[in-house]
Amino acid sequence: MIEVAAFEVIEREGLSGFSMRKLAARLGCEAMSIYHHFPSQAHLYEALVDRQISGLVIPGDDLPWRDRVRAGMQEFRRVATEHPAFAPFIVVYRMNSPPCLAKLNAIIGLFEDGGFGPELSARLFRAAGYYLMGAILDETAGYAKGPSAVTTVSGEELGRDYPCVMRAGAYFGAGGFDKTFELGLEMFLDEMERVREAARNETAAK
Repeated sequence: MIEVAAFEVIEREGLSGFSMRKLAARLGCEAMSIYHHFPSQAHLYEALVDRQISGLVIPGDDLPWRDRVRAGMQEFRRVATEHPAFAPFIVVYRMNSPPCLAKLNAIIGLFEDGGFGPELSARLFRAAGYYLMGAILDETAGYAKGPSAVTTVSGEELGRDYPCVMRAGAYFGAGGFDKTFELGLEMFLDEMERVREAARNETAAK
């Protein structure tokens, strides 16, 4: 399948190294034959996003509200990091195709089900997006894989002059991603519940 092969090429070459020519080579065909299915690379990338987002499972209303939002955010992180090299594209993609809009509508509905009202639900949805996008980008293309300073220090100098950084480094790697994400997620959920309680108290006082 073209889409599966495209993900393979992107993971191997990176977004900047991807081309329809390389995809055609992977498929063993001429590039022009791919254009019969996808008129442009933008059309192909749209199909890749739709494919990923369509696999996102929206938690049902049989769960408590907090558990639903937690599961929804965990699920988006899972889907967006399935193909790490493609993640920087998917987190900034506008997602205004019908398949994506259907999922966004359901996710925003999760916030509205919390009783926040339209405005606060929209703002909380965006705030959740900020957290998710930062986490996903850091885990797939961030700190450990980003550009480094030209002038660096030795391990000995790091331990002597920057001991806090040295100690923290043990928790910055991929092995610590899950715990860090879950810590931030629970803090975010706690704050949402605090905001909801404050809104309810304000409404009751009127």
